[in-house]
Amino acid sequence: MRSKVIILGGGTAGLCLAISLRYFGIEVKVYEKRPQPGGAGAGIIIAPNALQALEPFGITDRIIQAGYGRDGIQTLTQKGKKIIKMSVQDGSYKLYSIHRGDLNNLLYEALPPSTVEYGKECVGINQDEHGVRIQFRDGSDATGDILVAADGIHSIVRKHLSNKNSYRFAGYTCWRGIVSSDSCTGLSEEFIETWGPQGRFGIIPLPNSQVYWYAMVNALENDDRFRSYTVTDLANHFEKYHDPIPSLLKSSHKMIHRDIVDIIPMDRFYSNRTLFIGDAAHAFTPNLGQGACQAIEDAVVAAECISRHTDYRQAFAEFDSRRRTKIETISKRSWMFGKITQLEHPMAIAVRNLLLQHTPKQMYQHGMHQLYKFQG
Repeated sequence: MRSKVIILGGGTAGLCLAISLRYFGIEVKVYEKRPQPGGAGAGIIIAPNALQALEPFGITDRIIQAGYGRDGIQTLTQKGKKIIKMSVQDGSYKLYSIHRGDLNNLLYEALPPSTVEYGKECVGINQDEHGVRIQFRDGSDATGDILVAADGIHSIVRKHLSNKNSYRFAGYTCWRGIVSSDSCTGLSEEFIETWGPQGRFGIIPLPNSQVYWYAMVNALENDDRFRSYTVTDLANHFEKYHDPIPSLLKSSHKMIHRDIVDIIPMDRFYSNRTLFIGDAAHAFTPNLGQGACQAIEDAVVAAECISRHTDYRQAFAEFDSRRRTKIETISKRSWMFGKITQLEHPMAIAVRNLLLQHTPKQMYQHGMHQLYKFQG
């Protein structure tokens, strides 16, 4: 297909799709409601499968150079005792942490500046046998042959084209923040996640002497008590956890809070001339660290399908077929993994940890290796 593609959403999925489509010589335009590149957020981990997917486009080396690499994630008890370490396969890429805004800037810089227009909030969508027309809040519009919705978990495109509410509250809420590593003592160079009765706590080193942290605590949906939590409240909540968790929180000044929800993967990842990718189609709980990575896989596969077919319907059907199994598998695994890691009862926690510690390494490593493999 050599038609014009409109992408709504200038985040990881949308920018990676634009890069991939341009590689195949396809005309593409990205519209993003934020006023400028970059954006808010905290840290993100890019796994080997996403790095494999981006190899043909010259992006993989840029992420490696800009990121902080480690060979796996180590899980600890609240007292700091090792449970397991989930590692990448020998000979594979490492896991690379990077600030989400830095990743978006890196992807944006890989495109001609005219490819992306910022400050474009979609307020209307029309699609017929001739093409797609998008109306923006500023009164302008855009036309193309197909539309790709890459506008995230709260996708305006999905809301326009589907009446189905597919959000699921996972049963826990999350805080995220970034601090200077110079302000904390006792930090490890490893990626660490701590599991305990008060919740989970992750510590992920970033480049430029920064540390990304996150905390997940079981909660009711829209819980007023947790919504009003300050950094001091969170530090008190985790005060009995191993160092450097209490001191890290005491060094924090800003944090982002939201309940954890996912989106049950759409029954079909397309509607007429519109294709859905990334969180707009299948937002996951964050338990496997695959949200951005699967968005990247989506983008690369979507570009391949669009480039291969003159009929967009065939392209969309191929995309759905190629992505369906892996997306649904990750969605289910991530949901269940969250339930296991958010256990609160001491006896249940003890049994879980004991089982994991005595599980042959090759059993859980096989699952990780399959997860970290881009199958195209």
